[in-house]
Amino acid sequence: MLKAAVDIGSNSLLLLVTDGERVLHDEARVVGLGRGMGERGLFKPDRTEAAIGVLREYAERAAALGVPAGEVRAVATSASRRALNATTFYKEVLRATGLRVNVISGDEEARLTWLGGVSGMEIAPGPVLLVDPGGGSTEVILGEGGHIHSRTSLEIGTVRLTEKHLGYGDVQPAGLARVREEIAAAFATVHLAHAPRTAIAVAGTATTLAACGLGLAHHDASQIHNSLLSAGTLRHWIDLLLTASPAQRRALVVANPERADTLLVGACILLSALELTRRQAWRVSERGLRYGVVHA
Repeated sequence: MLKAAVDIGSNSLLLLVTDGERVLHDEARVVGLGRGMGERGLFKPDRTEAAIGVLREYAERAAALGVPAGEVRAVATSASRRALNATTFYKEVLRATGLRVNVISGDEEARLTWLGGVSGMEIAPGPVLLVDPGGGSTEVILGEGGHIHSRTSLEIGTVRLTEKHLGYGDVQPAGLARVREEIAAAFATVHLAHAPRTAIAVAGTATTLAACGLGLAHHDASQIHNSLLSAGTLRHWIDLLLTASPAQRRALVVANPERADTLLVGACILLSALELTRRQAWRVSERGLRYGVVHA
């Protein structure tokens, strides 16, 4: 059965089309819908215009593959939960694209991320911690098999903390210290009932850092999915990105330069979360929320 899902995140917009067994189309674009909106503000006109352009292309692509826009399951996450003009924006999205968007709660985001993130993974028996460092929030899910023990949506994200503490220019060490303090405070509220045997990281920040660690010149899902992203690799990239200029950051993150400005915060979130698990490396999943949406 043909199914399509659109994931409207704070930083990326993603489209997945499947026939139940095969992936017919899987695409991600960095749009930065949540950029410039602050803790509780408004989507900026240039970001909404860019997002509608991408969503129109996604609706057309899904329809060409056999899923009309009205049947696409479209969900939106953290930035859309906070934006004061989200309702107005999604009325315009419906008018322009035919996509009816559901703004989901943090708990629902965590549940669907778990369903998608663990699919197609080589996982040892025992508890699994799955973390999704998004642009506006970070989802932390502890589960085992088909059961979720706990799920938490932390109000820290790569775009959110970059804009709050660092900006998009050269990074100041004092700003990074504030980022780390806020991340540490957020993870201090997470209490795991079971020690995870496996740690899985999903979404664009994790896959981009995995590509960096593997030395890939282009994003290659076949090499990234099920790969390892170690604490040592995260520390190495934190050091590199801290001292790099904006242009140097984009040159370093060659496989996905659109994420270069927010990758430092993402690496800090993943390192802090890894320390929580007392594991030495993440297993990286190319799947996530959009896979959970089509499988739910």
